[in-house]
Amino acid sequence: MAYADVQIEKPEALLTKDANCDELYRMGLIYSEGMDVAVDLVAAHKWFNLAATRGHREGKLCRQEMADMMSAEDVVKAQKAAREWLKMAN
Repeated sequence: MAYADVQIEKPEALLTKDANCDELYRMGLIYSEGMDVAVDLVAAHKWFNLAATRGHREGKLCRQEMADMMSAEDVVKAQKAAREWLKMAN
């Protein structure tokens, strides 16, 4: 079986705590575009936010785009999820 045939339930399972801003940004793209996962704006915002905190310029723009499409409650959920990931990563 080729490795390309294997699907990972949660793509972020492959990230380490030392993930760079590009890896975090790609995770945001996966969730915002629905690449082998359901589109999830909360998760996308979370990953774009994390990418932005590590200096990714496009991550900042995408984070704002996601926020513009989300309710205030969902933005709060995404921010909380980002903080929780940072705690686990450190």
